[in-house]
Amino acid sequence: MKTYLFGALAVLAGTLQAAEDTRQLVPMPAAAAATLGAEMRASLLALNEILGLVAAGKLKEAGELAEKELGISAMGKHRSLPFDARPGPHMPPAMHAIGIDGHRAASEFARTAASGDREKTLAALPSLTTACVGCHYAYRIR
Repeated sequence: MKTYLFGALAVLAGTLQAAEDTRQLVPMPAAAAATLGAEMRASLLALNEILGLVAAGKLKEAGELAEKELGISAMGKHRSLPFDARPGPHMPPAMHAIGIDGHRAASEFARTAASGDREKTLAALPSLTTACVGCHYAYRIR
């Protein structure tokens, strides 16, 4: 199954690179783009750590990390930065809404993981990346 999935993703990635990029360009100041890039890399790191914790059966810890790094608790991190370094104000409303939906989904995942129900937690894992996938498929910053 893994081989099929990786093969399908490789074909899809090659097809997407060969095709014209039709995602909406979201122009933003360089400082805001840098902040957004750093936030996305930190989110990937958090997702990786969450997956490892779930795999190890550490559901409570996975939920705590999801809330702290990705959930509603993580919103507003850039509020104290200068306007040109804050990504949010430069996003179209629909893009911003996808981000908020992602934070809400992470908080919901955190509540599910806190319950200790492994099956429900595993079933909730894709919710952690649904908004990410949607946003990256719809928008680009360069």
